[in-house]
Amino acid sequence: MSKRKIILYTNIDTDRELVVTAKVGEILENSGWQPVLCPISIEDSIHTDLSDITPQSRLHLSSIDKELDAAEMIITFGGDGTILRAARAAADFGVPILGINLGGKGFMAELEAVEIDLLNSVAHGEYKIETRIMIDAEIERDGEILYRDFALNDIVVKGDNKVIDMTIYGDNQKITSFSGDGTVIATPTGSTAYSMSAGGPIVDPTAKNIIITPVCAHVLEARSFVLMLGRIVTVEIGNKKVNPAYISVDGGGHVSVQSGDIIRVCKSERNTKLVRLSDKSFYRKVSEKLGER
Repeated sequence: MSKRKIILYTNIDTDRELVVTAKVGEILENSGWQPVLCPISIEDSIHTDLSDITPQSRLHLSSIDKELDAAEMIITFGGDGTILRAARAAADFGVPILGINLGGKGFMAELEAVEIDLLNSVAHGEYKIETRIMIDAEIERDGEILYRDFALNDIVVKGDNKVIDMTIYGDNQKITSFSGDGTVIATPTGSTAYSMSAGGPIVDPTAKNIIITPVCAHVLEARSFVLMLGRIVTVEIGNKKVNPAYISVDGGGHVSVQSGDIIRVCKSERNTKLVRLSDKSFYRKVSEKLGER
């Protein structure tokens, strides 16, 4: 019987010597799994030479796109950014993700590096799957769709170093209009990211809502709104201040928008599946990650 495949999706900027990755690979091999090392650097060519790390790991080296169709799970090594990248890759395949935090806050990660012995539970199928919603975004200009993408955390609309005018609608009904630095349209998963920093609410990540949070709005009445998942959120870029602007999807690259453009956001048919090994509640995680030290 062939071994079940697990992708080890490693940010080698945070696990540069593959210390944690190699240890996890050993645990999985001893439990009858087939771990495959898929470093982020293969996608980005951040590092030009991977020969220094592969002999230490003894792991088969590949890219995540080549392995997803046969993988049963992805284990990420890094911060939440690494999980976001894995989620984008896995969204069309339904492969669940287990995050090992080697970064900062690590809200989405299930384990810290010191907890990897808990991975023995994976070998025995002792884990749960938690489904997180995703959102789709598109840019319309003069009736033509110029761009489409999807996100697990958020869609950010921002001025390029200057304020912009925005009008925000929910199902074609005006919600608010203001000048400011921008707005964040987030999922519950993304509520603890940029949205929270901009003054938005913390929402249980398993909830089914869309959160709209203005960023540095130049009006007293601008507040966050939490909408039911079925709403279609529309952001219109105004003409009063003809300043350059952009959207960013899950913290990725900037896509330019201009006055008169319409950014439309709605529930995605895709979702992200996260592996849960413990009964640690979201409230406890918020207290640990954001509470007083």
